[in-house]
Order: sequence, then C-alpha cells, then structure tokens
Amino acid sequence: MAKKKQPEPTIVRPEDVDPRHDWTRPLLALGQMAVDFEERVDFRRLHNYRLGRTRQALAKSDLGAILTFDQHNIRYMSSTVIGEWARDKLTRYCLLTGNGDPYVWDFGSAAKHHRIYAPWLHHDHCRAGMVGLRGAINPKIGLFRRAAEEIKSILEEEGVADMPLGIDMVELPMLFELQRLGIKVVDGQQVMLDAREVKSRDELMLLNIAAAMVDGTYHKISEALKPGVRESQIVALANHDLYEKGSDCVEAINAISGERCSPHPHNFTDRLIRPGDQAFFDIIQSYMGYRTCYYRTFNVGKATDAQRDAYKRAREWIDTAIAMIRPGVRSDQVADCWPSAEKIGFTSEMEAFGLEFGHGLGLGLHERPIISRLNSFEDPMEIKAGMVFALETYCPATDGISAARIEEEIVVTDKGCTVITRFPAEELPVANRY
Repeated sequence: MAKKKQPEPTIVRPEDVDPRHDWTRPLLALGQMAVDFEERVDFRRLHNYRLGRTRQALAKSDLGAILTFDQHNIRYMSSTVIGEWARDKLTRYCLLTGNGDPYVWDFGSAAKHHRIYAPWLHHDHCRAGMVGLRGAINPKIGLFRRAAEEIKSILEEEGVADMPLGIDMVELPMLFELQRLGIKVVDGQQVMLDAREVKSRDELMLLNIAAAMVDGTYHKISEALKPGVRESQIVALANHDLYEKGSDCVEAINAISGERCSPHPHNFTDRLIRPGDQAFFDIIQSYMGYRTCYYRTFNVGKATDAQRDAYKRAREWIDTAIAMIRPGVRSDQVADCWPSAEKIGFTSEMEAFGLEFGHGLGLGLHERPIISRLNSFEDPMEIKAGMVFALETYCPATDGISAARIEEEIVVTDKGCTVITRFPAEELPVANRY
C-alpha cells in the first residue's frame, strides 16, 4: 500500500517567531474592533508566532510529537476554540509532530465548521473525535482504542513513531491504549510551557486589553460597595460588566469581606457587607483567551489604623518585588524579598502558598514563571523580556479579622518592567467614604 502523501508543513518566517517588542513604544490597549487606519492585533501573525514557538520548543526536546488535551495548549497550537464548556471535558485534542502541522480532533460538527472557517489548518487535519467524555461513554466501546490507533498511524506517516510522545494531560484509558500500541508516553506539559513563556507583541496587546477591561470593572465595584450589598451581588455586577465589555470567559471573581478576610478562603458567599469592612476582590477573566488575575482591596466607608497598616505593608512588599523585575533577575531573588509564612500567621510555605506569589499569565492563568517561597529557592528561573506575570501580596491586620490583598500584572521589558493594571492602589481606597 502506497504511503499517504502529507501536506507540506506551513512555512513559518523568522519574523513570525521573533519575540522582541519595540520597547520604545507604549503597550497598546486599543479597542476590540478591526480597523483599517491603525495596526492592531494581527491574529494570523499571532497564530504563526504561537505555532513557531511550539515547533521551536519541540525541536529542543527529545520528543517526536506533542499530543494536547489541555484547551489552552490546543488554542496555542491551532488557534481553535469552541467555548469554555470544553475546558474540563478532555474530549478535544490536538497533535503536532516535528515534521508536520497541527491535527485537531473536535467535538462533532465543530470539525466541519473549522474546515470551512479555519483556513490556516489543513482541510484533512480538522477531524471529529470522541473518546468518552471522562468515562460517560464506557471505554469498552473502543473509542480510546480507535483514537490511539489513528494517532499512531499519523506518527508513522510523519516518521516519528519511534520517538517519545509528549502529552500534557490525559484520561487513563487513553494513556493505556497508547502504551498498548508501543508508544512511549512522557510529560509534554513542560515543552508547552517552554513555548508559552515569552509573549509576542500581539499577545501583549491582548493581555493589556484584558487588564484595561478590569480597570473599568473596579471603578464600578468601588461605586457599588455600600453597606447591605452582598459579596455575591458584587460578583454578579462584575460578571455582567465584563461580558458586556467583550470578555469571553469570566473564570472566577473572588469577593472576600470583613471577618472572612483572614485567613483568605478563596471563594465568595452571600455575606452582607458592613460599614468599616475591609474587602478584597480578584478578577480572573479573559479576552480572546488572554487572562487577568487582578486583586484590589477597598474599605467600605471608613478604615481603621490596623487596616491601613496592613495595606501599607502589602503595598511595600509588592513594590519591592516590582522594583526588582528586569531581564536576568532570578525568581528566587524575588521570592526572597517576601515575608515567610510564619510572619503572616501560617505554619508552612505550603499553607501560605498563593498569598506572596507570582505567576505567569497568558492563555492560562498559571504559566511561567511561578514565583514563591515554596518552589523558587529550589528551582530558580531567569526572568526574560516578553514575560508577563502577576505579582500578589497579602497582609493580615492586627485586628485579627481584616487583611489587605494587592495584585499587579507585569510586562517585562528590555530594561525593567511595565505595570498594566491601572486601577489606583498606591494607598488604601475607601469606597463611599463617610
């Protein structure tokens, strides 16, 4: 039987994968429309950059191909997405070999849709696929086996069947079927994180637009923070406002107030906000897939000395970290400037994880670098121009119930960094002051 002729891989030009940004120009937070009178986000350039970065990371590894079930990785490689509902279903998947272009197995009719509306993908690389919806379809039906055999056939056609296959996340029946076929499966998530750590100029614009959307939402929150309002009502307000602005996913809104501030529970309730409460919020949402993680703390009507002092210390800690950020600095150096777990009332760095913290932002909420006292001393990472990450601090107040929480999003430039979260936070904001 004659070997199937594969389409020629898409040519990616050097300029498409060059991560450099002209740092003499400001970062743009332009409107969301396409216009003919100024350059905005170029989505085909964005696709070429992301695919090129993935190919570079794959070439530097010992893998022959990468198979992704993580929706962020699928979008990064293929520029396809069918909605936030697919995030935890593990039913869409994407394959890229070192010698070819992305294959995407999609949910039913979405495959046909992409053959019509995603011309940057090869027509026969857009396929329907189904492996079971996390066990809802019993593995004995054979969908996992059929999918594994199809993947192995492509690996053989593209000459990489004898090399390791990297996978980011997978259902166990799929893993077992690939191994049954003699495929060596290894961790592929690290390769994808390597690819995604440095952002292009288009990614920087999208991240900046996403942050600008939240700037406006915080203005509305500050106006709404009055006694008698529930935490859940603030969450509803933020969701409504962000979707009106064009958000494609409001992943979570943390709304924490009063005695719930210390320790931080990381979820909202129907608690009534009261006069003098300290309250903090985290807005996690995305525009064109690019996420925000953006905390702000307010007081309602008035503030005590203990509350102001907690805010002042949280601000000092974050400002110290921001002042350190520039290419060549290591993540352990940044983590070292933050207080230990014991100094903020916790028994271990594991228990305090996520409070004095830094994490990369992109299509995922937690990309590289991850900066904390839990991991950075043992595995320091060099900070590079083009990285985007959030820095966040937390300080409990001496009153035993209040706490301050601040988070800024940082773009690393060629000489330092730029803060793209603009809602005022230099001093403790008091909403609807009495």
